[in-house]
Amino acid sequence: MTAPTPPSLPAARFAAGAARLAARYTGRFSTETVQALIADSYTQLAATASTSTHLVVLAERWTAERLDALDHLRKRPDGTLPRVLFVCSHNAGRSQLAAALLAHRACGLVRVSSAGTTPAAATDPFVDQVLTEAGVDASHTFPKPLTDEAVQAADVVVTMGCGDACPIVPGPRYLDWPVPDPEGAPIAVVREIRDTIDAHITDLLATLPEG
Repeated sequence: MTAPTPPSLPAARFAAGAARLAARYTGRFSTETVQALIADSYTQLAATASTSTHLVVLAERWTAERLDALDHLRKRPDGTLPRVLFVCSHNAGRSQLAAALLAHRACGLVRVSSAGTTPAAATDPFVDQVLTEAGVDASHTFPKPLTDEAVQAADVVVTMGCGDACPIVPGPRYLDWPVPDPEGAPIAVVREIRDTIDAHITDLLATLPEG
């Protein structure tokens, strides 16, 4: 992997995140690979984010997801937890709701991620609020781009309005959920969308293999 031009941010903060990840993945990824990936994650997020606040933290969090996916691809061991990827156009509404709801209900027994083919600058208004109302942790909702390793590592890819933009690779099971887009919708409608997605989550959980 060729390292991109280092992003413009305090060197100490960037180095600290890379060091934490390198320590976590010791023996699996080199320090250089981790540094390159976190720089790439930061650069991609910075390209669409509306603010740089907490962007270093988000880049580190997303890099951990990407390293997990890459590690999974290299090993592909039997008996691992099923991996579900939710994809919509902007990763700002439907896919964020679905990922948070599944992570909440699966209680750590499913690896969940989400992404957008053209990620927005921020999550849609009311998404975090309706998740919090349902007792779901909304602290990990931030738009991020769709990457090849995320699709390739998934056991199930759920598309939600992104059409043909989501790459099709052999291996994952593909589902398409026809759920309305919450963008610009009043909170009452977003609550209805949340509940519709939650019903789909119930059906999905019944079909997932045990890890």
